[in-house]
Amino acid sequence: MAPKKKADKKSNDKDTGGKGKDDKTESKGKTGGQAVLVRHILCEKHARKEEALGEISKNPTLDNFIAVARLFSEDKAKQGGLLGWQRKGQLAPEFEKVAFGLQESKGSNLSIGQCKTAFGYHLVVVEGYR
Repeated sequence: MAPKKKADKKSNDKDTGGKGKDDKTESKGKTGGQAVLVRHILCEKHARKEEALGEISKNPTLDNFIAVARLFSEDKAKQGGLLGWQRKGQLAPEFEKVAFGLQESKGSNLSIGQCKTAFGYHLVVVEGYR
């Protein structure tokens, strides 16, 4: 009878606290995950950041953001501003607050955040959360 009790215990664990597919999907939202796939445009001068924002507003898509980043960003320009996956605590606090508050940008659904850090002025886009 001991094996039967172990089987019962396993089924109870799944019912009360085990993580299934439903648990994982419920915890994920469009904002606020533990890591973000982020791009940015960094400009030393406010006027240059505004100029980049004006170019993006002409065609507010992720592809255009990447193209504008290659022209205007003073950091990671060749990668279209890609910083890659960044976890909480890895970014400047001002940048992190903006990045983890943005919705995912996909195609023509572009959500841009702005902030100023010790590095300069940033335009921020998040491509994904995990």
